[in-house]
Amino acid sequence: MQIVLLGPPGAGKGTQAVKICAQYHIPHISTGDMLRQQVASGSPLGNKVKSILDSGELVTDDIIMQVVEARLSQSDCRNGFLLDGIPRTVGQAQSLTTLLLKMGAAKLNVLQINVPDAILLERIEARQGQSSRSDDTAEVAAKRLKVYWEQTAPVANYYEQVGNLVKIDGVGAVDEVFNRITTALGT
Repeated sequence: MQIVLLGPPGAGKGTQAVKICAQYHIPHISTGDMLRQQVASGSPLGNKVKSILDSGELVTDDIIMQVVEARLSQSDCRNGFLLDGIPRTVGQAQSLTTLLLKMGAAKLNVLQINVPDAILLERIEARQGQSSRSDDTAEVAAKRLKVYWEQTAPVANYYEQVGNLVKIDGVGAVDEVFNRITTALGT
């Protein structure tokens, strides 16, 4: 079970990712975790990532895809994985498709959790008092949504065009949304 989880901030991706990974016994792979693991490994790729991060620059798509390939080659990904935070651009989505074909991976399940912006902002604001996240303010949330719709939403359009996208209604109780996900995955 190879899954990419897409959706705007506040859609419940993190909550659903935990449930999906437990249900299917697959690792939850986040871009940030992968980059930190590479740096900690001291490998040539890890040293390259460290120098980029230390300089304050963004890691290029090419290097991100090298890190993804290294992570997906690990034995715990043999039965599948859930990618969180990648792909963020259409270029990354195209590179991921090429990588998975090269690795002989099965069909990629791309799930987009959809929630209206007004509800997303309500959720993020409600989370403010319960969380220490610095990005859970109304101003930052609105900016994150704008960035998502401008930069990451085209990834969903790419996957829709290639026939991999499944849209999930993200409104409702956590278990209701999870049931929609498992139904969409055919389990």
